[in-house]
Amino acid sequence: MEYVTRIVIIGGGPGGYEAALVAAQLGAEVTVVDCDGLGGASVLTDCVPSKTLIATAEVMTTFDSSYEELGIIVADDTPPMEQAARVVGVDLGKVNRRVKRLALAQSHDITASVTRAGARVMRGRGRLEGMQALDGSRKVVVRAADGSEETLTADAVLIATGGHPRELPDARPDGERILNWTQVYDLDELPEELIVVGSGVTGAEFAGAYQALGSKVTLVSSRDRVLPGEDPDAAAVLEDVFRRRGMNVMSRSRAQSAKRVGDRVEVTLADGRVITGSHCLVAVGAIPNTEGMGLEEAGVKVKDSGHIRTDRVSRTSAPGVYAAGDVTGIFALASVAAMQGRIAMYHFLGDAVTPLDLKTVSSNVFTDPEIATVGYSQADVDAGKIDARVVKLPLLRNPRAKMQGIRDGFVKIFCRPGTEIVVGGVVVAPRASELIHPISIAVDNNLTVEQIANTFTVYPSLSGSIAEVARQLHTRKAGGEG
Repeated sequence: MEYVTRIVIIGGGPGGYEAALVAAQLGAEVTVVDCDGLGGASVLTDCVPSKTLIATAEVMTTFDSSYEELGIIVADDTPPMEQAARVVGVDLGKVNRRVKRLALAQSHDITASVTRAGARVMRGRGRLEGMQALDGSRKVVVRAADGSEETLTADAVLIATGGHPRELPDARPDGERILNWTQVYDLDELPEELIVVGSGVTGAEFAGAYQALGSKVTLVSSRDRVLPGEDPDAAAVLEDVFRRRGMNVMSRSRAQSAKRVGDRVEVTLADGRVITGSHCLVAVGAIPNTEGMGLEEAGVKVKDSGHIRTDRVSRTSAPGVYAAGDVTGIFALASVAAMQGRIAMYHFLGDAVTPLDLKTVSSNVFTDPEIATVGYSQADVDAGKIDARVVKLPLLRNPRAKMQGIRDGFVKIFCRPGTEIVVGGVVVAPRASELIHPISIAVDNNLTVEQIANTFTVYPSLSGSIAEVARQLHTRKAGGEG
């Protein structure tokens, strides 16, 4: 009788379900243990829901900011004295019902794909039980919602349990007025005055979305600018857009506490100032879901932050135990989690595997405009981690941008001085998530700026700016920013 390799995956997010698909295709016996529904937070409470909400906000912003410039006339019953009143409104209850419906449908589609591939899906919470057995196997105990337990034997275990919103000790979410990012989809009415605590990716995305939907937004940032981890030029553009659209951006302002006062929320800052609003969204990072999983007893080393230590093929310190996704603290991106999960299965099951290369990862901030990046960053260049030349070209010069009424954004490309190989790029534009792909291909395949410059682009198109930046980098002999 032929032996079948047994794989147990704890967590059904992108890292887990993508690993399950690979392992099943390679002939393993796969069990996915999940407590919330396949897709994980990415599909159910984070990426898919937030980007669906943002899609509605994007339509609102595009209409509000461009229709007059493009010559569109809107006829309505607004009295002459109130002509500045908003023409387009939003039914947040309807929007959120659509958000939840799409997220659930996506989860069901993923479950169907995993099941169709031959994997077993178990509903429950999994934990490792003890050290590796003499035969190299591992034990995973699955606890169902009714308290019953089942023990699984595995040749390899992948931990992909994700993370959950970090809370401030004095700003505990109540799900009504003080919210984390998983709770905003329960709102039936648009917050009149929303205070967003945290100016990282999640905070900036929600702040921009609710501002576009019609809320009066105050963004509280403990740093000197929004998106402190992103390209500084890109962050400056976004902050300027936020302020121009009426958002109150409070930099160098650390939130100390948030409390309900009737139907209002009071947020107290570290310097003693108090700001009030109808709602408060706390977006101050995430904590990995690693507690109570028996990691220490199983020999899995964990960082002080709670994240699991892994190498570039997703191995932990414990033989036969791999980890993928937000629990590793590498990049909180669904694409990276999925790649980590796939790499883990390729490695354990003996297939050809390429170790994770973070310098080829493209990412996107779904604000308006979007901010997409790939490869080495401006911070890497400024810190001397890589010697690179850079050219930045504003979209204002692009004919397609002029036609569409796009005023904000740019394309920036980094290349090596001698070889002119493209090593990084930044795009700030509507749909930057789509425009970054040609630069990602260049970074991943060591293409030169000359090769990009000599590739045909459609005229007129926003992608024309990518070719133009490449042309400028190719013709300039000295470094500098354009």
